[in-house]
Amino acid sequence: MRAELVTTLKRKATELLEEVEREKEPILITKHGLPSAYLVDAETYEIERRRIKVLEGIARGERAIAEGDILTHEQFKKRMAKWLK
Repeated sequence: MRAELVTTLKRKATELLEEVEREKEPILITKHGLPSAYLVDAETYEIERRRIKVLEGIARGERAIAEGDILTHEQFKKRMAKWLK
């Protein structure tokens, strides 16, 4: 992954967007020598957002199990019955 100055982004936004879309590689944008943002294509961004949501769901499930917050199959069916009518 390469880095570009924020001033380069201002001057060459269209070129950088085309490159990100074509190469599917993010570009780190720096401001005053420090990381400021990542320029990433929309498809990659959406994939990463979905991936994060799945991992968050798994983490919630693991936390519930660790805390003993679980249901038997029968308890689950009973609770879900009202939604499945």
